Amino acid sequence: MDVFDRAAHGAGFVLDPAQRAAAERMAAMDLTTGRGIYLWGPVGRGKTWLMDVFRDGMSGVRTLRVHFHEFFRRLHELVHTQGIERALDSLLERCKILFFDEFHVHDVGDGALLTRLLGALRKRKVTLVVTSNYPPDGLMPNPLFHETFVPTIEVLKARMEVVEVSGAVDYRGSGTGSLRFGAGRYLTDAATLQWPAAGDRVTLRPTTQPITALSAAGDLVWFEFADLCERPTSTLDYLSLAAAYPRWVLSGVPQMVDASPDGVQRFCNVVDILHDQDTELTLVGADWRVPGADPVAGGLDLARTRSRLALLR
Repeated sequence: MDVFDRAAHGAGFVLDPAQRAAAERMAAMDLTTGRGIYLWGPVGRGKTWLMDVFRDGMSGVRTLRVHFHEFFRRLHELVHTQGIERALDSLLERCKILFFDEFHVHDVGDGALLTRLLGALRKRKVTLVVTSNYPPDGLMPNPLFHETFVPTIEVLKARMEVVEVSGAVDYRGSGTGSLRFGAGRYLTDAATLQWPAAGDRVTLRPTTQPITALSAAGDLVWFEFADLCERPTSTLDYLSLAAAYPRWVLSGVPQMVDASPDGVQRFCNVVDILHDQDTELTLVGADWRVPGADPVAGGLDLARTRSRLALLR
């Protein structure tokens, strides 16, 4: 426990009871047995901080820390050309403990690949440590696909110690956030922005899906919500676009009740990825930071999204 207390003291705070309980369980774990840790709870509860302190306190073992979206983007790319074993040779860097931040599964393709990944990690004797807003039983929440994913959920629960970080306080809401992402704005209209001309409209193809942008020039790309979130775009598209454009404007954000469930989930994914990539985001339209009648499909992702949107000016 000393490593957690010292890290908290150095950061200027004291572990709250739920964080301390989780830290005590983590400190008691022996990851050399191959049994991992599944750390879950509401947004802003310090799960990523706990995981990072846990990792920093390790010595003599090779570790790797990845974010869910980015890792699966690379894994999807490499599996198609190299197969999963060679793909993991490239991605895992011979690590013995793999740390996964923001672990969640909505996409059926990701779910199928995760099932294969778990088998490959066990074969390689790689231990998994993850943070998530979802308990294991809450993964793949879409009722159309959940039952087919239950066997993989049972594998996760059998191979990992499930540790909940409960509590109502969102510590991230009082933080400064990522530098570029936190420099973004949330506007009710675009009066203070220079709206793109009709001739600026362009079709981008970051992966295989064409996406219409109102403009894409220099370091700035501008989308309408309907074009980016109400069409079959993917996290792979957003990751590729974030790498090319460090500044984004997303206009025409509707009231949440007027967006489709898939549109809500895609919006959550966009915010998740741009926050993680520290991409400046300006939103124009309805303010989703205010809790309201959430679509059933939104669930926990909306809580995480609101926590991140609170960082915008």
